Amino acid sequence: MTARIGVVTFPGSLDDRDTQRAIRVAGAEPVALWHKDKDLKQVDAVVLCGGFSYGDYLRAGAIARFSPVMDTVIDQARAGLPVLGICNGFQILTEAHLLPGGMLGNDHLHFICRDQKLRVENADTAWTTDYTAGQEIHIPLKNMDGRYVADQRTLDELEGEGRVAFRYLDVNPNGSLNDIAGITNAAGNVVGLMPHPEHAVESLIGTGRADGLPFFTSILKKLVNA
Repeated sequence: MTARIGVVTFPGSLDDRDTQRAIRVAGAEPVALWHKDKDLKQVDAVVLCGGFSYGDYLRAGAIARFSPVMDTVIDQARAGLPVLGICNGFQILTEAHLLPGGMLGNDHLHFICRDQKLRVENADTAWTTDYTAGQEIHIPLKNMDGRYVADQRTLDELEGEGRVAFRYLDVNPNGSLNDIAGITNAAGNVVGLMPHPEHAVESLIGTGRADGLPFFTSILKKLVNA
């Protein structure tokens, strides 16, 4: 049976189709989910894709967090459903308190779009098992509000528990504390990151490498072997 991975579209989502394609390239079935629907259509995992949900009014992800679909996503994520938040999706996950900390405007106050070098810090989550800890990868990055912040106690917990999933290398593009590019919850089923792995699944697009594909093959293998 083919694994079904839902991709939520909010008003202002930009990367839902790209994410669906990445899922298809990995060998799973993408399922379109609409922000107003509470029904997740019996998917095996969910991706909150990138974009500018509700125009990022108030605060990036702050309005989308209250979309009807998020009630179900929050409940099922807490029960173990794998959830990946990419860029705006990461922002939504912090607003929903599925991941700690928050996202602020880039420290240089400019939108950034570049190929970004990352180090994989945690290869034990539902979304990262096809990487190895310490592996260096290149993933496209594009954001205006990508600066990860948290209080010192939260940062200490993330570092001490190995919950920093990805870290920026060579340059910190947005001022994120501890060079954090992505984190995971304690259970490892919820992961958020600012770079866009869905733009790096084929050699002809994005960075010219497929460094983002293991996100989607990782979850596929987990679901198939569950």
